[in-house]
Amino acid sequence: MVPKIPEQERTPVVAELLEIIGYMQEEIQKLKDEIARLKGQKPKPKITPSNLEKTTGEKQGPRQPGDKRPGSQKRSKTEELEIHEITVIEPDTIPEGSRFKGYQDYMVQDIVIVPYNTLYRLGRWQAPGGEYVMGRVPEEIHGHFGLTLVSFILYQYYHAHVTQPLILEQLHEFGIDISAGQVNRIITEDKNLFQDEKNEILRVGLEVSGHINVDDTGARHKGQNGFCTHIGNELFAWFQSTNSKSRINFLDLLRSGKTEYVINNEALDYMESQGLPQGPLKQFKAQRGRRFEKDALWNANLIVLNIATDRHVRIATEGALVGSVLENGFNTEMVIVSDDAGQFSIFKHALCWIHAERTVNRLIGFHDGHRKALEEIRTKIWDFYADLKRYKRAPSDPKKKKLEARFDSIFTTTTCFETLNKTLKLLHKNKAELLLVLDRPDIPLHNNESERDIREYVKRRKISGSTRSDLGRCCRDTFTSLKKTCRKHGISFWDYLHDRLSGENKIPALYDLIRLHAH
Repeated sequence: MVPKIPEQERTPVVAELLEIIGYMQEEIQKLKDEIARLKGQKPKPKITPSNLEKTTGEKQGPRQPGDKRPGSQKRSKTEELEIHEITVIEPDTIPEGSRFKGYQDYMVQDIVIVPYNTLYRLGRWQAPGGEYVMGRVPEEIHGHFGLTLVSFILYQYYHAHVTQPLILEQLHEFGIDISAGQVNRIITEDKNLFQDEKNEILRVGLEVSGHINVDDTGARHKGQNGFCTHIGNELFAWFQSTNSKSRINFLDLLRSGKTEYVINNEALDYMESQGLPQGPLKQFKAQRGRRFEKDALWNANLIVLNIATDRHVRIATEGALVGSVLENGFNTEMVIVSDDAGQFSIFKHALCWIHAERTVNRLIGFHDGHRKALEEIRTKIWDFYADLKRYKRAPSDPKKKKLEARFDSIFTTTTCFETLNKTLKLLHKNKAELLLVLDRPDIPLHNNESERDIREYVKRRKISGSTRSDLGRCCRDTFTSLKKTCRKHGISFWDYLHDRLSGENKIPALYDLIRLHAH
């Protein structure tokens, strides 16, 4: 039995020792439960915590008698379907004297998958002067595989996550004469049209957006660890795989394809705020207004200035990239929403409440007192989160002041759980980033948009593993960006592929749709 220790004698060390003892008691209880199960007895019941996001959020009213559950409303399943064939079927026998009463329709949907090969016979003529003229295949034909077949391969690989060997097996079973190398070329080669559109998605997305969600995930390449960074929001999704997940890498991506390094006031302010020593800082101030168009020129400049310490090189490079990003028109009011990864904490930065609460949720109470304190704090946090959602719909200064005071009250609470107290203090230090929504109610409270989008990349990685060529990595980023952006605008990815490959371009450029829907 743990002795009662007066509150005034509970130093932080004593508090942590008590928590360790509580943890040992928890383990002992688990052993007792296991012994009870072996004896055929019932162990101590476990009471799981409720889902506070659902219980403390806005609730829907009770369903009234006769109401249908959500999503169960009937709709006509066939009225908008295109009819390709009509077959009339009469009864086997019609009794004499019967009267015709029309037809009862019975719809059957099907799909036709058969090889469809076209032989183009190109007329070849010799002119009187000896030169030859010859007919040409239609412009939309590129190579020996038609638009639908090429669209199918791209759709299977980039949308359905079917691997290349399985695509090849499918096509062979359909009767298509194609090799593994030809499938690979269709998937990766001559995709400049798509890559250009993908690059414009980021440029326009940053131009018209008030906030972006960002995240990254592992993306091995050529057998080496790498990373894929996601930038997007409800209007677009953009992916880029690199060998780094540093702040330098993130700032480089925000340049939207630009390559210069710029020493301006913003760059110098950043270097100073990051603690660059006065010697190097003075040298860069003397270079105010200079631009370095390529990596090689910037690196050469660092050598000339005798800046070689890793930390100084990093700060200087980040500063020059900040100068470049801002000079190229990056919106200074743009809010970057992240899960608190350090590389994203730049410019106006907001934190995801879901990730913040996880630091509390993952704590394990060692006894009933700890568990009760933990449950009470989590309830207060999710009640506060629900009120923030209501504030976003109707912001006001009085509500803002009350919410700020409640935040301080929750995250400066002292409980009997010392580890919880430390966690609350750490979250309180992030007050400005967690409560940025009070000044910018247009931004989301969480980073779910990025979490959902990047899950697409994770699925691809689990199925196909790492990329092996630079071209393959580029195409994976490109088509994942295009597919997710199509989905955000309600566009069929199949229709999009066929439209672009055919050159019809009936579907507007995705970056034009981003600009249109932003207003």
